[in-house]
Amino acid sequence: MRTARSAMGQPVAGGAAGSPRTFTRSFPATADQVRDARRFLAQALGDCPLAGDALACLSELAANSVLHSNSRRPGGCFTVRARLYPQGLRVEVEDEGGPWQRPGPDEQCGRGLVIVGALASDWSMASDGTGRTVWFELGSRAPAPAGLTGGPGAR
Repeated sequence: MRTARSAMGQPVAGGAAGSPRTFTRSFPATADQVRDARRFLAQALGDCPLAGDALACLSELAANSVLHSNSRRPGGCFTVRARLYPQGLRVEVEDEGGPWQRPGPDEQCGRGLVIVGALASDWSMASDGTGRTVWFELGSRAPAPAGLTGGPGAR
């Protein structure tokens, strides 16, 4: 589904009744943009009862993109895509990839995906060598786009 944008670059929900509403926006990969990504998703979700958990999960994924992906390089960016379904939602954060390292048992950081796993009904990640997409779902399972299933959070 294609996402329309207003003159201000804000997403405009569209689609037929029963089809998902989709919102997409790219952000420069700087720490202050994590807050802006949260604001973008909060606006898209409105009074959705899943908004609190969705914003917590998005915070973790956006922070990972800014801190740990190749997006942190000068000029890098990350993209947030949200699909709202009648009984749930799916949020994807796409960044410029990079090496993936699991934290050691004594490291003080690297626990954000544990939070995502605890809050989300499902989540996973996929990489194509030039970028990485990490997604989570809340509520009823939404149809997964091809190629974005079966990662470390698949249950």
